Amino acid sequence: MNGAPIRIVVTDTNVLVNLMHVSRLDLCGRIPGYEFILPEHVRAEITRQEQRTAIEVAISAGILKVQTITEIPALAVYAELKERMGKGESACIAIAESRGWFIASDERGRFRREAEARVGARNLLGTPEIFALAIRAGLLTIDQADQDKATLELHRFTMSFATFGDFLGS
Repeated sequence: MNGAPIRIVVTDTNVLVNLMHVSRLDLCGRIPGYEFILPEHVRAEITRQEQRTAIEVAISAGILKVQTITEIPALAVYAELKERMGKGESACIAIAESRGWFIASDERGRFRREAEARVGARNLLGTPEIFALAIRAGLLTIDQADQDKATLELHRFTMSFATFGDFLGS
């Protein structure tokens, strides 16, 4: 892949569920230059059987790689954060901060402020940014992404733009 560095993305539950709603979990293994990590704490949050099955298939296929928090500094950050937010969100921030990785999450509020403070706003991706990466890589068309956007709205996930053409400035 022309020597470009791989960007490693620690992925929160909400992004994975959004991708599953539109049968696009495979994008996590197909976007060039990105590797998606599933914290063990996030894996445990996925309790619906069909979603657990999809996650396990993605792990077996190498689409997602599982990460456990093992470093003492990351464990300390996790322990601190889980007093104020969920286990999955806390794990994402702790792992990303300790390793200098990206975070994929659609959480707002406290999570977003904490993640920006610890890893920087440039290192945060949400579902729209993942779709944009897929469009730029030629994995999806804008029309396909817009169809998925409409489906996600039926699942109560709305994006602040009308079309991915607008989002990408096309």
